[in-house]
Amino acid sequence: MNTPPMNTPGTPAELIDTHCHLDFPDFDADRAQVLAQCRARGIRRIVVPGVRAADWSRLRELCNQDDGLYPALGLHPMFLADHRDEDLQQLDGLLADTAVVAVGEIGLDFYHGHADEAAQFDYFETQLDLAVKHQLPVILHVRKAHDAVLARLRRRKLPGGVAHAFSGSRQQADQYLALGFRLGFGGMLTYERSRKLRELARALPREAIVLETDAPDMAVASHRGERNSPAYLGEVLSVLAEVRQEDEAEVARWTTANAEAVFRFDARRAGAA
Repeated sequence: MNTPPMNTPGTPAELIDTHCHLDFPDFDADRAQVLAQCRARGIRRIVVPGVRAADWSRLRELCNQDDGLYPALGLHPMFLADHRDEDLQQLDGLLADTAVVAVGEIGLDFYHGHADEAAQFDYFETQLDLAVKHQLPVILHVRKAHDAVLARLRRRKLPGGVAHAFSGSRQQADQYLALGFRLGFGGMLTYERSRKLRELARALPREAIVLETDAPDMAVASHRGERNSPAYLGEVLSVLAEVRQEDEAEVARWTTANAEAVFRFDARRAGAA
């Protein structure tokens, strides 16, 4: 039996965590309690991105058990050693499931150099083609590779997506926006030293931004060095509102509307009914 969606009446402004690895073993001991905290804090929906084919079954089962969790499926560039060509064939079949809201987490990561560049490009481009085939948005992981990613996005007619944990330039941000993408802001925004990131968050148009945690990674400042949690999403909201000098409830409203526009939660779920 499915649990109720995370939108308990009378809670704070409704929020959506567009990127949280709630299926990771880090949450095995207290996942139910974490979800209860989310509901109490107004976090209505959570997108759970996949990173390896071996995890997809567990991830889908988790999302099937809770109406507030939405699966995305993908092959992450940092897990290349775990990927096989047949995983792409399996992914093609699974993306036909209308419960899946995005292809992700996919992308390019050249932070540690370019030794595996060819393999990263192959997996990334094939997954972009699958997103086009199934008309799904994509969730991008990009480090030291924005120009290469943008070049490949331009070659395809994708239905948008999210550049997760965005930390690029304003010029790069504008290029993603021109392609129909939103930019994910999470825990790094809560650190006072993140001056460039805060300036970008202040300057971007409202339609550019969605909220995320990337839990269990990228903890907010108040929990530095600890496991991150989707229950901390409100701290990202608070800092974003402060940086932009906007009302917190209003920022919650438009970031939630942005996330809904990308992932089309209700339309996908209606298709699954």
